[in-house]
Amino acid sequence: MTKIIITGATGFVGSSLTKFLLDKKKFEIYLIVREGSNLLNINSIMNSVHIFTYNGELNNLIEYFQEVKPDIIFHLASSFIAEHESNEINSLIESNITFGLHLLEAMKVSETKKIINTGTSWQHYNNEDYNPVCLYAATKQAFEALIEYYVQADSFKVITLKLFDTYGENDHRPKLINLLDKFANEQTELNMTPGKQQISLVHISDVCEAFYLASKIINNDDFLKSKSYAIRGEIDFNLKQVVQIFEDVSSKKLNINWGNKLYRKREVMKLWQNCEILPNWQPKISLREGLVKILNKNFTHE
Repeated sequence: MTKIIITGATGFVGSSLTKFLLDKKKFEIYLIVREGSNLLNINSIMNSVHIFTYNGELNNLIEYFQEVKPDIIFHLASSFIAEHESNEINSLIESNITFGLHLLEAMKVSETKKIINTGTSWQHYNNEDYNPVCLYAATKQAFEALIEYYVQADSFKVITLKLFDTYGENDHRPKLINLLDKFANEQTELNMTPGKQQISLVHISDVCEAFYLASKIINNDDFLKSKSYAIRGEIDFNLKQVVQIFEDVSSKKLNINWGNKLYRKREVMKLWQNCEILPNWQPKISLREGLVKILNKNFTHE
């Protein structure tokens, strides 16, 4: 079986990917988690995976890699902060730069050559080749620059999947899609922006398929060095349209005061279009279908 290490497995996307790959029955899965991590998202699979707790020490991580000798790394761990405060800079650096660099160095020492990295469409504000929406996006770009050294010096093979917005069942993050049903049921009065910012939503099952396909591509003998691909929905919506689709699908009405809230400093009004989509991948679940799945899941748990 192929030995893989997954970082960020305690998060929504990482835990979903771990369960998805377990179902393939092709992988021996090792998870790297931070000290003090909330393991709720992986409680159901704890006996099916190997778990290593990262304590910030590079030598411990190197020893673990030498012991496991993984074939592929899926690197999803990150600290996401849309608008940072000064006291959050260290957290961004430790999570998005230092840990990633420790990972790359452990790969080098253990002669692990393949990594599937996770980037963000927010590295491309105003559809530019590089213009970070926020400091989080800038750290993602910085880590890609660090990877390039290992590509050139140590013949690493890298695929970076740049995600847009993700959603799905069992997602407990405080993101819009997850909160719409709650707000509708409670009839919460919401002050929102005029709602013209663009969103590209990809259901989690399609995201997992993309990572799995990337693992096949990176194993091809003709794959060389590094590539970056986008994982985006087929149709872009603005925020108002997303709310309208939710109301249509759920037959619920949201109590929203549009225009009573200002846009963020660098709100994404125009999504990244100049991107290359992962070959042979396309989303299968439309936003309407995805919302039905979430609403049905919520209904069965009421």
